[in-house]
Amino acid sequence: MAKKQTFEDAMESLENIVQELESGDLSLESAMQRFEEGVKLSKYCSDKLDETEKKITLLTGTADGTLSETPFSQNDVNE
Repeated sequence: MAKKQTFEDAMESLENIVQELESGDLSLESAMQRFEEGVKLSKYCSDKLDETEKKITLLTGTADGTLSETPFSQNDVNE
């Protein structure tokens, strides 16, 4: 059974592909294959980030001591 790819593994592979493409040492055919692989890895990473963002919640205490869950928003990071 194949090991499930992690986000970190995908990012490392994507970085390697970018370095290979930037080196200019690949044939056109090889460069296209690596580019296509990079696009797939980029989509995988983007999907993983979107999925993770949806899972993140902030627990917020209220004045009466109860806890409530609110969805994570990008605004929370910028504050």
